Amino acid sequence: MTDDLDQAAESPLRGHAVIQSYIKTLTAQPGVYRMLDAEGRVLYVGKARNLKARVSNYARPTCHSARIARMVHATASMMFLTTRTETEALLLEQNLIKQLKPYFNVLLRDDKSFPNILVSKETDFSQIKKHRGAKKEKGNYYGPFASAGAVNRTLNQLQKVFLLRNCSDAMFASRSRPCLLYQIKRCSAPCVGRIGKEDYANLVADAERFLQGKTTQVQAKLAEEMAAASQEMEFERAAALRDRIRALTQVQSAQGINPRGVAEADVVALHMEGGQACVQVFFIRANQSWGNRDFYPRTGSGADEAEVLEAFLGQFYADKLPPRLILLSHPIENADLMTELLGDRAGRKVEIAVPQRGEKAELVENAARNARESLGRKLSESAAQSKLLDGLAEAFDLDGPPRRIEVYDNSHIQGTNAVGGMIVAGPDGFDKGQYRKFNIKGTELTPGDDFGMMKEVLTRRFQRLLKEDPDRETPAWPDLILIDGGAGQVSAVQEIMEELGVEDVPMLGVAKGVDRDAGKEEFHRPGKPPFALPHNSPVLYFVQRLRDEAHRWAIGAHRAKRAKAVGATPLDEVPGVGATRKRALLQHFGSAKAVSRAGLDDLKAVEGISEKVAQTVYDFFHAGG
Repeated sequence: MTDDLDQAAESPLRGHAVIQSYIKTLTAQPGVYRMLDAEGRVLYVGKARNLKARVSNYARPTCHSARIARMVHATASMMFLTTRTETEALLLEQNLIKQLKPYFNVLLRDDKSFPNILVSKETDFSQIKKHRGAKKEKGNYYGPFASAGAVNRTLNQLQKVFLLRNCSDAMFASRSRPCLLYQIKRCSAPCVGRIGKEDYANLVADAERFLQGKTTQVQAKLAEEMAAASQEMEFERAAALRDRIRALTQVQSAQGINPRGVAEADVVALHMEGGQACVQVFFIRANQSWGNRDFYPRTGSGADEAEVLEAFLGQFYADKLPPRLILLSHPIENADLMTELLGDRAGRKVEIAVPQRGEKAELVENAARNARESLGRKLSESAAQSKLLDGLAEAFDLDGPPRRIEVYDNSHIQGTNAVGGMIVAGPDGFDKGQYRKFNIKGTELTPGDDFGMMKEVLTRRFQRLLKEDPDRETPAWPDLILIDGGAGQVSAVQEIMEELGVEDVPMLGVAKGVDRDAGKEEFHRPGKPPFALPHNSPVLYFVQRLRDEAHRWAIGAHRAKRAKAVGATPLDEVPGVGATRKRALLQHFGSAKAVSRAGLDDLKAVEGISEKVAQTVYDFFHAGG
């Protein structure tokens, strides 16, 4: 990959005129281009098989869609990178979109990982459990599943049928008698020897065959074993096998849509309406449906179906292993490049298809129907949310319905592990990607000083806003601030805002009222008397939901900080000692105090601790000694 052209010096040219000025310097190589506005912000990132031909299309003054016309009009400069191949250009484009989040690009706003089922092979008696994140633990992984709920349901079914343990290795090693799961026939109790190593390994093999879709083989094998047990008059064992066969039958009947002709695929369907898009993804593995998830990508202010789907695929599979087959509801423009890119990521062949008939087309139609219904529900919820925001503006004399509401709350126990929380809500409901937590750093604060904590949080929040966007050109600035508290908190926040020169952002304090009952809240605004809303007001319920969500978020952040503090040890401060080495030292010596007293040779004897790290740990605890 080579730099072809850097950003030009400032020029009075704008729009297609400035784009035209770049054409004579461009080549026909593949590459990536960026369109920037007058402030240097990236408006759009695109790829091209032929940079000169692609950019020439933007230089035309007419024949553009409304979206492209707006983008071209705002363009003040461009940047280019040439690549060796078209696939490399596609990969670079996806990386830049994820990093820069340009306004006119399609953006996938939900990048959460998906859970898997892990059959751990760390011990002779395999553990079966839910796993999310990097696949570092030894064992076999099955997934992805659409949600933690789908994994939990499958694990519950597998326990009934195959009686595998789900306890931790530490719990497994410390058991002296069977746990409750053995009593309710959900575990075979390998921890206390109720089943041998070989028999347990057979159960594990059956469970893995089931997760691979070989359910008929498993059921036939169980039926043979039951018949043999009956012939040998081992009626108790035969009855247990009969119960497992029944449980397996129930699992199969509850699997939902189980395609016979599709062993492994992701079904990706798109529906667009009202300027919004919903992408529905169904996960099919081992001829079984492992759930579905809906996504609402930002559509780049008017992109068409092909662009939305292509952008979705590139971003969705950026950190996920693509399946062997991806079924789409609409064709994409660069299917060959996307196939090559995903195949490189997977290390094997990946097929992308838009089926027109048969079972695969039925799967896509089912996903498309779900996408249509999901987007319909979201649009309906958005309409209701819009009505609530209009009511909020009317109730509190705002200039208009707020696009961004920031709600603040604090949480602590007698001043310890104090945390401030901020949640954000707007036309689309709660925007959890914008939530923030603030560890209270003020050393001069009196423990439990809620006013002081709120002052610190708001100071840090708005100092950063003023630094990053002093001209308020981004949607990061709130239209309304809600504070959990009364006149005192509002006065404290007003003082901070005046010091920062931010006096035009409306603020509202929500106090519980005289009896501290929900429904009797009092609202406080700077320089105005407190007032209340009717107890059955939809706006009151809305404000209560906002306050309760902020309270939940702040308490969660506080509990996480407190839990971390409880587990803290002096080893956390030793340079070069991360979680793995810390665990090894604690397991070897039993406590942090014992580590601090250990000799250098003893530290070197710990598995995973090199001579250099041992010396670092020893010097840390014996400095000046």
